[in-house]
Amino acid sequence: MHVLSIQALTVNHAGREIFRDLSWAVGDRDRVGLVGPNGAGKSSLLKTLVGIVTPDSGQIHKAATVEIGYLPQEVTLPAEMTLIQVASILPERFARLDAQITQLEGQLANPAVLENPDKMNSVIERLEALSTQYEQLGGLKHASKVKEALIRLGFTPEDFDLPVTTLSGGQKKLAALARLVVSKPEVILLDEPDNHLDLHAKRHLERFITDYPGAVVIVSHDRYLLDETVTQIAELENGKITLYKGNYSTYAIERERARLKQQQQYITQQKEIAQIEAAIARFELWARMVVDERHIKQARSRRKMLERMEANGEMIEKVSERRLMKLQLEGGRGSKKALDVQALTMGFDDLLFYNLNLQVRHGERVGLIGQNGAGKSVLFKLILGQLQPLEGEITLGASTRVGYYSQEHQTLGDWLQRTPIEFVRDVRPMPEGAAVNTLLRFAFRYDHCRQPIGTLSGGERSRLQLLKLTLDAPNLLLLDEPTNNLDIESCEVLEEALNEFEGAILTISHDRYFLDRVVDRVAVLENGNLREHLGNYSEYLAKKR
Repeated sequence: MHVLSIQALTVNHAGREIFRDLSWAVGDRDRVGLVGPNGAGKSSLLKTLVGIVTPDSGQIHKAATVEIGYLPQEVTLPAEMTLIQVASILPERFARLDAQITQLEGQLANPAVLENPDKMNSVIERLEALSTQYEQLGGLKHASKVKEALIRLGFTPEDFDLPVTTLSGGQKKLAALARLVVSKPEVILLDEPDNHLDLHAKRHLERFITDYPGAVVIVSHDRYLLDETVTQIAELENGKITLYKGNYSTYAIERERARLKQQQQYITQQKEIAQIEAAIARFELWARMVVDERHIKQARSRRKMLERMEANGEMIEKVSERRLMKLQLEGGRGSKKALDVQALTMGFDDLLFYNLNLQVRHGERVGLIGQNGAGKSVLFKLILGQLQPLEGEITLGASTRVGYYSQEHQTLGDWLQRTPIEFVRDVRPMPEGAAVNTLLRFAFRYDHCRQPIGTLSGGERSRLQLLKLTLDAPNLLLLDEPTNNLDIESCEVLEEALNEFEGAILTISHDRYFLDRVVDRVAVLENGNLREHLGNYSEYLAKKR
């Protein structure tokens, strides 16, 4: 049964058409992964479904009793509240019923109602109906349901009194999600709910989504999460939605198969069209030479054949190639031992880690994982010399050249008012035209090359950092969450480039799909200690279990 559907939906934004005549339906127990390249309109579609964006044309259908819950990409919470206070704010459905009940209770104190038996009975009946509805939704158990939701999302009772200001970006999203789902809306729309979550929190989120009693639509670039939670992929690209049954991995295979089939059919049809057009040209030539009505009719008949194909929608489109960055990392050979960390101890108010040892040899790919706050980014800053350890030594190989990719784009911090062209020419002197061509190879639009870096999207800033790595030519890469802000296709380009990279890699990542495809060793930073496991993330997880 469909709980939500759209028909012929068209949305324009700032003069640009996001999508046109879009139709789609969501079933009452569907688990849908909404995917597509950055800028395809995924967030705009979710905002349209909840009424934040008004469509230019088309219709959105849902039953009057169907409630839609929405978790935006960026969450803002009242800074003066605690975690439990924020999560306990009444959801819209509860707040609406609560306000109606309060209003009816006020009417019971009104003399005009008290003195009129018919009005009195009507108010009491309405009050009983709303109170029953409130109870059935779980309103009377709201406080306990909030605590239950927070615990299911990975919080502990000790976290409940934490000020909002101390919560990470990921924790704020989970707090907003807990508040959202207490009233059990029939559909929840989640826009990148996994952003900034560590691996532990992602596992809680996956179980939460899988167990949710209604329909769920997820926009996410986390392919592992999509594999674990969804049963259907809706691909939004070039203003159209294409549906695929199964999880992300199934979709990736089926999509490639469908693209190959479409391309083969396109080539076959183009040959057929070329033959028909050649026949038209031949009959028209003969008609001019001998003035034969029969040749004119044959040419007209074949031209109508082509027109019918077009009118009936039988023309097969050529498979469009997405503009992807051309990433090639050529660091060359470095020292046999790229990095050597010995007996490292570090802390601030509290000790982060003690007597930590880590070696990374040339050609190795090491994934550094652990919960948020364990000290992973601090370790990178120590290696880069931005911080000094309390004890221990960090030694880089004599021929080691370090390339650093920062999670929050800190390497671009001094350039926010300058243009990408200026940034590229500063990293490596070159003519302006060459700098533009370099940026175009990294999927930048021409107009973006000349606007301030501070106005670029997160994905564009990520690509700019990767471009810097190609120009610097390091042979030891320190990558801090490199797939954050990249769409799935860009992640795959990055993974291929890293697999061909000759040097050493130490990467912090919560992207399990990325870890599986890139690393051959996992280093787990936990409770101040570092433990290492040979193999990728899935192999580490299997051993742990």
